[in-house]
Amino acid sequence: VQLQASGGGLVQAGGSLRLSCAASGSGVRINAIGWYRQAPGKERELVAVASSSGNTNYADSVKGRFTISRENLRTTVYLQMNNLKPEDTAVYYCAMSSSDWGPRSKTAHEYDYWGQGTQVTVSS
Repeated sequence: VQLQASGGGLVQAGGSLRLSCAASGSGVRINAIGWYRQAPGKERELVAVASSSGNTNYADSVKGRFTISRENLRTTVYLQMNNLKPEDTAVYYCAMSSSDWGPRSKTAHEYDYWGQGTQVTVSS
């Protein structure tokens, strides 16, 4: 299974972007999905994650501005980012897993597949 992320770019503060991530491969079945980001000199951090039933977790810094979603066949996921801020500048990575959440959401190392990353740059 390969993940292809797209939609990054340069945007002014206050603008919007929508990231997409498509999974390819035979027999792909995706349940848990997630978006993470890594800024220069910083650790990778969770942005938004979702279970197959629609439960979601968001980083406090993006709540109310970002929305994670997926298309009906589950193999494409999106991250709608509104009211972008310069501190949102990072490489964004999508993650997917064939297994779903258990009692809690998945941590980064529990995902089966990762995209190559797409750069988001927000200018002030």
